[in-house]
Amino acid sequence: MLYHKNKILFAFAFLCVLSLLSISRLKVNFQFEQFFPDGDPDLEFFNEFTKDFEKDDNFLLVSLNNEGKEIFDTAFMKSVHAFTLECRNIPYVHKSQSLTTTKFPLKTPFGYNLMPLIHINDGDQLLEDKKVIQADERFNRSFISVDGKSTNVMLKTQKDISVTQSDTIMHALDTLLKKYKFDGQRNHMLGRAAFQSSLVEMQKKEVIVSTVISAILVSIIIYMIFASWITVAITIVSIGASLLIFMGLLSVIGRELSVMAALYPIIILIVGAADVIHLMTKYIDTIDNNKERNIEVMMHVIKEIGFATFLTCITTAIGFFTLVTSRLYILREFGINAGFGVLIAFFVIVIVLPCMLVMFSKDQLYSKRGKADWLQKLAMHGYRSSMKYPKLIVVIFIGIITISFYGMSLITTNYKILSNLPKKAKVTDDFLYFEKNFSGFRPLEFAITVKAPYKADDFEIVKEIDKIENKIKSMGYINSVFSQATLYKSIEMMNNGNQKAYFKLPDSLATFLDYRSMITKMRAVESSVLINKSNTKTRISSIISDIGADSIKKIGITLDKWILDNTDQSKIAVRRTGTGLILDKNSEYVTENLLNGLWLSVLIISLLMAYLVKSFKMLVVAFVPNVIPLIFGAAILGFFNIELEASVSIIFSVIYGIAVDDTIHFLSRYKLCIEQGMSVEEAIETTFVDTGKSVVLTSVILFFGFLVMLFSNHPPSVIVGVLTSFTLVSALMCDLYLMPIMIRYFYRKV
Repeated sequence: MLYHKNKILFAFAFLCVLSLLSISRLKVNFQFEQFFPDGDPDLEFFNEFTKDFEKDDNFLLVSLNNEGKEIFDTAFMKSVHAFTLECRNIPYVHKSQSLTTTKFPLKTPFGYNLMPLIHINDGDQLLEDKKVIQADERFNRSFISVDGKSTNVMLKTQKDISVTQSDTIMHALDTLLKKYKFDGQRNHMLGRAAFQSSLVEMQKKEVIVSTVISAILVSIIIYMIFASWITVAITIVSIGASLLIFMGLLSVIGRELSVMAALYPIIILIVGAADVIHLMTKYIDTIDNNKERNIEVMMHVIKEIGFATFLTCITTAIGFFTLVTSRLYILREFGINAGFGVLIAFFVIVIVLPCMLVMFSKDQLYSKRGKADWLQKLAMHGYRSSMKYPKLIVVIFIGIITISFYGMSLITTNYKILSNLPKKAKVTDDFLYFEKNFSGFRPLEFAITVKAPYKADDFEIVKEIDKIENKIKSMGYINSVFSQATLYKSIEMMNNGNQKAYFKLPDSLATFLDYRSMITKMRAVESSVLINKSNTKTRISSIISDIGADSIKKIGITLDKWILDNTDQSKIAVRRTGTGLILDKNSEYVTENLLNGLWLSVLIISLLMAYLVKSFKMLVVAFVPNVIPLIFGAAILGFFNIELEASVSIIFSVIYGIAVDDTIHFLSRYKLCIEQGMSVEEAIETTFVDTGKSVVLTSVILFFGFLVMLFSNHPPSVIVGVLTSFTLVSALMCDLYLMPIMIRYFYRKV
């Protein structure tokens, strides 16, 4: 193969060009459905629920501020009214509503008529409207902010809008906001379209930033170690080709980049750099300045460490592939993509790198000005310490494990939406603004199935709904509630001079039937979204604060018990549902997914290790030093109160697959030394001398490489990066200090 290096390099260059052309068609996507757990009974129920009712996330709220002034101003309200009406012309927007377009039914001598909620052309009457609205709980935190300085325009969007459609909506809204000269700094938006548009834009930037910073980091470290720009160029070209081909392949097969896509460049560049270093370090340590011998030397190097390097690639890929056991589509997709990315990187590097290295002499690839000595010194410090202080080292590790188990007990799964939003981004500021000043974002639905012979709009059923609605309001953290009961209580209040004391259900059946007849004749929009066509199901819609999945679950359990004890179960069956509930179910499955993926990873990798070492004792030696870092990583989650949620849970399977790489190189070399007739101690020392430098160097690159995620605006990515970095350092310490002690213990009679 190496004798045809020019042809091979040309072929890969051509493949890179094709990949570069394909990348322009690579799509980026974000949907809440990506985080829904497959096979969950609540998800199945929710899907059935949405067949009868519209989804709870097909909305977009636009908060308008009158430059900090009074919003009940005729000029401002006229602008709001015109803006609301013009929003109906935006593509994929079906309806729009604000204070200015809201009407209420009022009984007159001539029957029921719809009357405007506010009078935008009459300043004096508008001030009277203000008093009524501010005293009405239906409008506070819904149309009017807590501080009374902002008002909402509510847009109903097309169901399941795509990213492209979201971008169209957001662009049209920006144009309208400028047209009506609303204060851009004080306006806020919340809803599916805003999330999709902003988060996809974030993903695109994240991929670019992580790629550039990772490449710069690898270049700096390689130059510091080898002091050769030729070596830096070879490294970047080989792993850059890997990333380019990987991304091009994703585009060709129609895969989309998700919110976790920023990790792809880091994984390919950093893990690929580790493969490069093992091959390059061994090659540079072996060659002399006779270029004619380079090909023979490289073939010997590949023969000696090629299998171990391939095995490390397989174990890393397995760590990612085990994510297919997750219930979440986004994690399965990430695991499959990343796993194949690692394999692609290995095969590209193992073919391209040797073809380039053999073109240069040792002096061109490595300068004595390089700083590789400290790497070897650190490795040998581990070897000498394991000989001098074995008992102390074991005690230290036992102490760390004990403390780590306590930290693991502190782990929480109280997932919050806020923890997944980009730092210092407008979409996050908007989310916090609506949480503070309006109802918020997290929907909490109550599906009510009516039992025969009753119908959903019967007086007896609405009274049961009213009980539940009043209980929901009393729970705290639930900021907005709307149901059939709300609709009837509103009409009762309006027919009694808008006095707050009359915000209740009518006392008599006759009055109720009168109101129901009026609602039916006027085809009230609210009633059509509250009752299904067969009149057998209804709903209570509410918004709950972003207090965390576990906290919301406790509130839900309390409500479920109260409903069972205080409502007539012969008339209705009530079940919590909604987008928020389905997203929160991830907290229930995250530990299950983590353990399934981790145990599968450990099992498969252990079988590979068993094939490599062909010894049960050696398998134990390999297993223990790579499990301790997982315990350490879990402890960090607990001690630092980091929520264990879907994106964070991937690290354990991934860390094990990467951490075991150094162990494989170490034991592969140790096994070779034993086969050459060395004693146990001679084999350990020789292994440290031969592989210590490359093992430490790959760990250094992995540490700083994953720390690149500190530049990410996506909090879970930052957590994954930092946690992976420090856990891999602990894995290196286990390899350098604990593994030789274990080898001596198990083979002390040799």
